[in-house]
Amino acid sequence: MTDIGIFGLGLIGSALAARLLAAGRPVVGHDPDPARQTALADLGGRPLSADGVWSAAGTVILSVFDTAQVEAVLSTAPDACRACVIIISTCDPDRIAALPRQCPPGIHLVEAPISGTSREVAAGGAVFLVGGNAEAVATAAPVLGLLGRAWHPMGALGNGSRAKLAINLILGLNRAALAEGLVFGRLIGLDPTRLLAVAQDSAAASAVMATKGPLMVAGDFRPQGRVAQSAKDFDLILHFAAAFGQHLPGAETYLSLMQDCMAAGEGDLDNSAVIRAIVRKGQQSAGPIVEGYL
Repeated sequence: MTDIGIFGLGLIGSALAARLLAAGRPVVGHDPDPARQTALADLGGRPLSADGVWSAAGTVILSVFDTAQVEAVLSTAPDACRACVIIISTCDPDRIAALPRQCPPGIHLVEAPISGTSREVAAGGAVFLVGGNAEAVATAAPVLGLLGRAWHPMGALGNGSRAKLAINLILGLNRAALAEGLVFGRLIGLDPTRLLAVAQDSAAASAVMATKGPLMVAGDFRPQGRVAQSAKDFDLILHFAAAFGQHLPGAETYLSLMQDCMAAGEGDLDNSAVIRAIVRKGQQSAGPIVEGYL
């Protein structure tokens, strides 16, 4: 079996590597952070230089921060490279659609942004939103099958990112609504743990309650999906909405909450930390009822 390469060994990239290795697939990877390279070796993968990954791997996964980093990694591919490249990152759809004109002819691109946290990826529960031509998607399908519980073809390259942005908009607003409800419940004297349990058995129930609710209640903001990533995604969402002359008031509010977290030095926390921004923005000074969230 040819190696599978991964560029970007952060929360998502390392979870993908662990799943592939558990399935018996050899993994090589590259990340500019030496600690992440070491962590890959500890999992059983082989850390390599960027050139080494391109030379060793027939399938290459890009799990980097944004579109600019995707473009930068692809610019390192040698002209003679032949590989199926799966872009996991949430990116600018128009720039993704333009990538084939910038790549060596032997590279076949598929985008497959993930719906799911890094914990869900590690557990095999991720869903992929796939864009690309039929031949490239068919090549990527066996790898996607090892990595998640489902993948959905969205059409041409760029449509996967469009779908991901729309889904992230819904998810972000769900997180903010849940956080605000928990803050309000605590203000009026309800136990947060009991309120969350009741909400999950009510008409308001959502998957977000299961993944983010316990983190909010516990004040446990160790990252599964970072604030900085959410801020980047909502910048993209509002950029594309503005191009059509559309205001998205919920998205604008959510981005302001993420920016509040960033200004407070919380960019590397889990995006469930939106509850902290709600407390800060909603009160002149945090009182004893809600100070536990801060």
